[in-house]
Amino acid sequence: MQTESDYYALFEAYERGELAPPARTGLEARLAADPDLALRYADFSELTGTLRAVGQRRALRQQLRGLHAEMLAAATEKQPVADAPAPGPLRATVNPLLRISRTERVLREFWSGHRATVGVAASVAVLAVFGSLLGLEWWRAANTKPSMYGYTVLRRELSKLQSNQRALRQQLVGGAGGAPGAPVNNGKFSGTGFALTADGYLVTSYHVIQGADSLLIEGRDQQRYHAETVYSDRAHDLAILRIKDRDFNGFGRLPYTFKAGQADLGERVYTLGYPREDMVYGDGALSARSGFGGDTAFYQVSIPVNPGNSGGPLLDEHGNLIGVVSGRQSDAQSAAFATKSSLLLRLVDSLAKKQPAAPYHLPHTNRLAGTPRPQQIKKLQDFVFVVKVFEKD
Repeated sequence: MQTESDYYALFEAYERGELAPPARTGLEARLAADPDLALRYADFSELTGTLRAVGQRRALRQQLRGLHAEMLAAATEKQPVADAPAPGPLRATVNPLLRISRTERVLREFWSGHRATVGVAASVAVLAVFGSLLGLEWWRAANTKPSMYGYTVLRRELSKLQSNQRALRQQLVGGAGGAPGAPVNNGKFSGTGFALTADGYLVTSYHVIQGADSLLIEGRDQQRYHAETVYSDRAHDLAILRIKDRDFNGFGRLPYTFKAGQADLGERVYTLGYPREDMVYGDGALSARSGFGGDTAFYQVSIPVNPGNSGGPLLDEHGNLIGVVSGRQSDAQSAAFATKSSLLLRLVDSLAKKQPAAPYHLPHTNRLAGTPRPQQIKKLQDFVFVVKVFEKD
């Protein structure tokens, strides 16, 4: 992953004309297609422009000091002549501004004796200012959580960290003071997931489970399952999980179906997720049939979402599942993005062909259509889960 310094080095080479023609053309294409990269370049241009302006001002100031020093030297050489009485009209040609006052002479002596010290202090001050500017820029970039998708992803960082993987496993299998089903400490990150099939497959966002050492699935009524990742699609921010507990008996009949076609602009949509410990409902409309930067694998929806909503289901008013919530635009709270269900279905079909011994039994009957929204939510609650992520210490 490129750092801020890498980007700045690339932009500097581009402005100096040091990039090879293919690399230069490629960068210009990326700047035109990637708003986030274009913003980074604009910030770089603004910063380097400021630095150049400061350099020019310092050079001009140095030039003026040199001229002033020459004038003072010339005045010093002419001082005896100026003090001597000159006949008649010649006395009027002496310019009193060239005389060196006592205060100015003291200042010149101070400057001559401390020129190096003052120069170093000025350099340190300039470096401190621009170091602070760069530090603020890096802090802003770190706290806006940029992602590979160009927008803010919504994995939630939990306040209580699991002390270590050994303690987690002891609690899950019932050893050293733990018992199966006993409460487990929070993991490091969490998101939302939902059932893909009745026999134990789930869907969530790739960035939710990225870097996971182990996964815990929690539902309402103290449901808790161990899960593993069976497939991940980083480009489209999708991951398929599978429950691996031996005593798992299935989720039961899923009440929704997955929409294979495109949803319509302006459709009313809603989502369920876990940005907090309790399930949270949000609704809005489908505001664009493409995602961030015009990505056609995603929808844009006008639903306020928060960290923890990633991986949650996006449904239309008939109870058809049309997408998987991924993230939001950092400068627009109600501009959220969701991976399209049509892409998820194509992914499942390709996996089924590669793994005929482990087919995916997707639901074919929608039991939510024609029912009021509160009734739909009641039927959905048992199929939407918290996905807790544990990482190695």
